[in-house]
Amino acid sequence: MKQACASIVATAALVTALGSGAAGAAVLDVTVRGSDAIFLAGRTDITIPPASDPWNSPTGMQRHGGPTPEEIQETFPPFLGVVGGDIIRLADPSIGGISYFNGIGAPFYGPEGNNADCLGTSCSDLSSFGGISGYFGPEGALVGVFLDDGIPASGAPARLNFSTAGLGRNFLTLSPGLGQIFYIGNGVTTSSIFQEFVAPTGATRLFLGIPDGFGFDGVPGAYDDNDGAYQVRIGVNEVPTVPEPGVLALLGLGLVGLAAARLRGSQGMKGAA
Repeated sequence: MKQACASIVATAALVTALGSGAAGAAVLDVTVRGSDAIFLAGRTDITIPPASDPWNSPTGMQRHGGPTPEEIQETFPPFLGVVGGDIIRLADPSIGGISYFNGIGAPFYGPEGNNADCLGTSCSDLSSFGGISGYFGPEGALVGVFLDDGIPASGAPARLNFSTAGLGRNFLTLSPGLGQIFYIGNGVTTSSIFQEFVAPTGATRLFLGIPDGFGFDGVPGAYDDNDGAYQVRIGVNEVPTVPEPGVLALLGLGLVGLAAARLRGSQGMKGAA
């Protein structure tokens, strides 16, 4: 439990309020890491085991059988407070990137993930975890999930279909239910119109993270070879704006430093093992 609480405090510290004049409105910068497992949203009842240890099956997530170059431990995803009816918008300032494949460095992917316009077997096809729905859509994309104040340990809702045969990724408005993972991507349509995500009745938190698994399919997991991070700007009942280029450069350097620190830490753990 201490580990879970510490992780939530750490991820919450990555959310920086930028201010807004309207009541109930805010613009926030959020850093999303490759290890931010969306399926662990709200799971304060879980302790994440050390990166070198397996999860206790069947309640845990999948990990690689042997050490990965990164040896990264899953992290609880960052979240922000919301109320039912809040309208969420996102701007992608193209800061940073995440690598999903067993090796440090490129290729790096932004919030749209891999195979953005997926269909059938080219889509990520992940099962539910506890009270969090499964996911069907672009591989490794930025996703969100709304929760109330409870722990989503069971009773997962039906998953949504974000393939080109389903909702796709070019919708204008989306109203997911509690515990229902939804695709966010870069937050705009192909015509560069902000998409709107409406918080359901009873929602108190919005979590942001990554859906992953072996081959992006099956049981959630395989986060231990994900390195890197990116930053997105969230508008709550507000239209987010993208920072000026000079500010973007400074924020990008900060993410590079975060990735380097995580890599040094993981190498230190492997050396001590």
